[in-house]
Amino acid sequence: MSQKPIASAAEVARLAGVSRSAVSRTFTAGASVSKETREKVMWAAEQLNYHVNHLARGLSKVESRPVCILGADLNAPYQAKLLDTLTKQLQAANRAVMLINTDGDKDNINRALQQTLNYRAAATIVLSGTPGSEFVQSCIQSGQHVILINRNGQFEGSDHIQLDYSSAISEAHHMLTRAGCKKLAVVSSTIQSPSLLTRENLFRQCLSDDQTCELVRLGPTCYDSGAKAARQLLASSQRPDGVFCVTDLLACGFLDVAGKEFGLSVPDELCVVGFDDIEQASWEGYQLTTFSQPLEDMAGAIIARLKAVSGGEAQGKTLSFPAPLVWRNTVRFKK
Repeated sequence: MSQKPIASAAEVARLAGVSRSAVSRTFTAGASVSKETREKVMWAAEQLNYHVNHLARGLSKVESRPVCILGADLNAPYQAKLLDTLTKQLQAANRAVMLINTDGDKDNINRALQQTLNYRAAATIVLSGTPGSEFVQSCIQSGQHVILINRNGQFEGSDHIQLDYSSAISEAHHMLTRAGCKKLAVVSSTIQSPSLLTRENLFRQCLSDDQTCELVRLGPTCYDSGAKAARQLLASSQRPDGVFCVTDLLACGFLDVAGKEFGLSVPDELCVVGFDDIEQASWEGYQLTTFSQPLEDMAGAIIARLKAVSGGEAQGKTLSFPAPLVWRNTVRFKK
């Protein structure tokens, strides 16, 4: 059976025998309408498959407009988890969501961004990762409320939701040092997003005089890049005994190669630390020591900023969150 077409408010008014404004009042919370009129309108709406166009109705109200999410590499475990957490909280707050995947063709992305302007998006949330600066700048220039996640103060006047990387990375280095590691390595990616560069740089700043550290970037932020890094580093005569992977996905690839191809015992012969606490980090085959991003708290802060700015508060606030250590089995404990 074919689906009924969605009717207009004018058609509902004709069938119910009431005015167009009576239909509008019936579907407006708190508006004055008689019981008899309401019953007529609701009956006609059901017969005609009528639904209120909340998008059109709410365009004049910032809090009713959709929220745009701008992100790349959305199939990666961390990005998928962040997107899942954020969209659930936005929906719970009765906010419609528009998603733009910036992995695509530049012209297609620009057309999608233009749609957010046409729909007068209330805000654009930029996920951590690789959405290019030009796309973010387009949103800012349009006058939108822009909220950036882990972009490290990259755009002045925007709201920033970020992690206290300094404490977390210092703890990562401390764990490896306490384990007796002298030959260290940082496994990163060629993406070099602001958050990944920060993790790299902060770790290398922690090095003591008796430690060496090699930085390796052999591809995008993925499992295969971690595996390639392991093959290069572990085949070297200067094989590291402690490795900091800037993401858990890189660490998973590194660990698999270390164990299966080089036969190394983790953590007895090699210590590995990751970052993000993706689901795979807790799997029995990895049990990766890492740092967790408090995604629920970060998403809650985003909702609060949307409400505050729509209520007249100025943009430009920075909120920082701790990244708690998740101790598992890839770092040995040595006093």
